[in-house]
Amino acid sequence: MRLSACLPLAVACAAQVVLCAAQGTNGNAPLRIPPVKATLNLQGQPIQVTSWGAVSGAVAGTFRVEVTVDLSGFQENLTPVLRSLLDRSDRCGERLSVQRARLAPSAPLGVLTAYVHYERFGCVKAFGKEIVKRLVAGDGVVEVQLTPSVEGNTVLLAAQVRKIDADGSLGELLRSGSLGDSLREKIAASIQSAIQKSTDLKSTLPAGIANVALIQSAQFADGGAGRLWVTIAGELRLSPEQFRAVAKGLAR
Repeated sequence: MRLSACLPLAVACAAQVVLCAAQGTNGNAPLRIPPVKATLNLQGQPIQVTSWGAVSGAVAGTFRVEVTVDLSGFQENLTPVLRSLLDRSDRCGERLSVQRARLAPSAPLGVLTAYVHYERFGCVKAFGKEIVKRLVAGDGVVEVQLTPSVEGNTVLLAAQVRKIDADGSLGELLRSGSLGDSLREKIAASIQSAIQKSTDLKSTLPAGIANVALIQSAQFADGGAGRLWVTIAGELRLSPEQFRAVAKGLAR
C-alpha cells in the first residue's frame, strides 16, 4: 500500500465532520483528522507510517487543510533503501557500498548523513590475461541538506551537500568529481519518491476534492526523539453543497 493511501481515509473523516459544520455547527472550529496508519513499500522495504491533521472552518467556501505524516518508519529503513539505490559493484570500474545512513530533522529542513565505502578498479590485458587493479579505496561521510518546496501542486526537494569527510583521492572525487554530484542526486531522488507518495493529492484524494485541493507549503518538522515529520498545508475551495455531496459519496 502506498503511503498516500492513508490520506483518503483521513479526508473521509474530515469530510464527515465538515459536513456537520456545513449543516450549522461552528465552521470556524478546528476539525481534527484522526491518526491513520498505513504501509508503504519502498525498494522492497515495508515501511509503517502514520498521518493525521485538521481542517479549519469554511470562510467564503475555503477550507484550510493541514496534514502531518510521521516518517520515522522511513528513517528506520533508510539504510537498506539507499543501498538498493546506490550500491554498485563493477569489476572494472566503481564499487560503492552504503555502510549506514541516517536522516534527522533540522526544521524546516532535513539532514541526511550517508557513510559510504568506495573503490575504483581498472582492468588491463597483459600476456593474454586481464589484470584487475584497485586504483582508489576509502571511506567517506556525505552530509546532505534537504529542503522541501512546492511547485505545481507537487512537493519537491532540493539537495545540497553540506559537508564531505574523506581523505586523499577519495576526498577529491567526492568534493570535485562526478561522484559527489551523483550521490547527492540519488539521495534526493530516493527521499523525493517517499515524499511525493505522501503529498500527491491529485492522485490520492477522492473525486470532487482532488480538483480543488491546492498545496501551499511543505516542510520538515521535528517530531521529538529525532523523528522526522513532514507537514503539508493547503486549501480546499468547496461550497457546503459540494462538500455535502463528497461526504455522502465517502459514506457509501
